Amino acid sequence: MDNLTHGLVGALLGQAGLKRRTGLAMPALIFGANLPDIDAGCVVWGTESLAMRRGLTHGPIALVVLPLALAGFLWWFDRWQAGRGTRPDTRLPVRFGWLFALAFLACLTHPALDWMNVYGIRLLEPFSHRWFHGDVLFIIDVWLWAMMGAGVWLSLRREKRGGEWRLPARAALAGALAYIGVNAAITALEEGRLYDTAEVIALPPPGAFWDRGAAVRTLDGEWMVAGWSVRDVDRCRLPDPHIASAGRPDVAAFLFWSQAPFALRRDKGGIAIHDARFFFGPSRGNFLVELPDMPCVPLN
Repeated sequence: MDNLTHGLVGALLGQAGLKRRTGLAMPALIFGANLPDIDAGCVVWGTESLAMRRGLTHGPIALVVLPLALAGFLWWFDRWQAGRGTRPDTRLPVRFGWLFALAFLACLTHPALDWMNVYGIRLLEPFSHRWFHGDVLFIIDVWLWAMMGAGVWLSLRREKRGGEWRLPARAALAGALAYIGVNAAITALEEGRLYDTAEVIALPPPGAFWDRGAAVRTLDGEWMVAGWSVRDVDRCRLPDPHIASAGRPDVAAFLFWSQAPFALRRDKGGIAIHDARFFFGPSRGNFLVELPDMPCVPLN
């Protein structure tokens, strides 16, 4: 999911009452909820970054080491401020154990949310390179933004006025979980409806959470997008991965990441390999690799 969603989850956990456990709890929760995305800098490698993202920093080792590092930094920061005489008098005592526990909890919410979209996450890295994806939510969900943002705002407003400030945050968390459950049911129904295919990946669209597209792998093993208008004559047989990726690290990275690859003829000759999960929409151009020297072998 996007970093605003991750940050809102951390803020809601704090406003639900966890921020009273130790000083600097809110930074531990908000930064912890976003910390696995420190691998975002690898996007400078373009297509090759597909094999780098959502891997090592989202795996079991990182989910322990990263919260530990964050807790250690916050603990040091509190003492550094105290030594300089700039530590706020209103800050609660900082307890390292609670800092680590809260940062660890927040970090766990990160892969849980990332698993819910179709992009995928390597939950077991470095022990396994397998991709997991739940296909439940679009990567940016405005309904979650509205629900969780309202919960944080109402909670802070009530806290400022001296009222019961935990309730709005808890209600927003419960509402978000219920919303995710509804989306999971919609995805399950869509995947179950296309029973005559070998495999189905439901595709939640942006905004219209009640709707679903679908990437389907037919009984002949080829991927396509349900309802698409691509001419059969433009479809090509997917080349052998070892041949296609020879001398092309971007192709190797794409095929390592892709869960639904298929090939189409290029207008200028050669082929382009797409992923059916991202074939339509503005992100299409970011999720394909072109092989201009690879001949198109028709499917039929």
